[in-house]
Amino acid sequence: MRHILITGGAGFIGSHVVRLFVNKYPEDEIINLDKLTYAGNLANLKDLEGKPNYSFVKSDICDYEVMKNLFSSRKIDSVIHLAAESHVDRSITDPFSFAKTNVLGTLNLLQTAKEAWGSDFKDKLFYHISTDEVYGSLSFTDAPFTETTRYDPHSPYSASKASSDHFVRAFHDTYRLPVVISNCSNNYGPYQFPEKLIPLFINNIRHGKPLPVYGKGENIRDWLYVEDHAQAIDLIFHRGRIGETYNIGGLNEWKNIDLIKVLIKTVDRLLGRAEGTSDKLITFVTDRAGHDLRYAIDASKLTNELGWKPSLQFEEGIERTVRWYLDNQVWLDNVTSGDYQQYYQKMYGA
Repeated sequence: MRHILITGGAGFIGSHVVRLFVNKYPEDEIINLDKLTYAGNLANLKDLEGKPNYSFVKSDICDYEVMKNLFSSRKIDSVIHLAAESHVDRSITDPFSFAKTNVLGTLNLLQTAKEAWGSDFKDKLFYHISTDEVYGSLSFTDAPFTETTRYDPHSPYSASKASSDHFVRAFHDTYRLPVVISNCSNNYGPYQFPEKLIPLFINNIRHGKPLPVYGKGENIRDWLYVEDHAQAIDLIFHRGRIGETYNIGGLNEWKNIDLIKVLIKTVDRLLGRAEGTSDKLITFVTDRAGHDLRYAIDASKLTNELGWKPSLQFEEGIERTVRWYLDNQVWLDNVTSGDYQQYYQKMYGA
């Protein structure tokens, strides 16, 4: 029996990882820790309520005393660390919050794990989830990022994640803490907070609101379906080599403007509208400061070592995603209105 702490488990990617581990490993204790900021929503995990191997703890990874007591009382032997501030635009306006959560929060967890585990690292693991944005930007012709690509972050968000990656590696090299790191490409799928491109645009198309496109929409991203990411995390957690880094990519590059046109076509079709009805909603806006041109992941190491590959073609993943948001409009409306936050503030306090 393992006692696995999953941080940020009420968020988008975290909730999919928590659900997978709770259902797949009933013999393990899964502790979901989340601060329940705007991006955390326990409605994402309503189907797990009452599961005997699942529990939720509302707390902040920056609170050392709480982390110390949690590791001791729950006998934490494994950490899957997803808790992070992750929206680039927010990092541009408030870089201090990103430094605090992503850098100091990660350092606090590392120190807590080191002290709790002492010198006995048998069956212990600290798994840190990071992003492809730490590698910087590619040109249209550059080869995709590999695990040895030099770090070159361009936003406060990516700089904070790069720093946290370095601390994780430093704790492995200095203290021999058993760690693994993965860097993933852009995720999409159910339960994503609607400030991100795909759910935001699905909702805007649904309501006939403008679709703000940075620059000319030529920036390229590699898109990964969130359940495929969770499956990769599962493999790396159980079979990844200590001290290694694994890149997780969707093998699926799209220009933003082309992706948006696919979304428009899909949403209009599923809503019974004539093709092209929502094309007029596209609105080009001033480009984001420091906007990276292209991200692309080479996931061949993960494929060759652990046999992972994406299960969905992008068109199938988009179809599933759009259908989910259109079928779960109550969830979407509660998130966009902020009603979900009021509910959990009453339950758990501010």
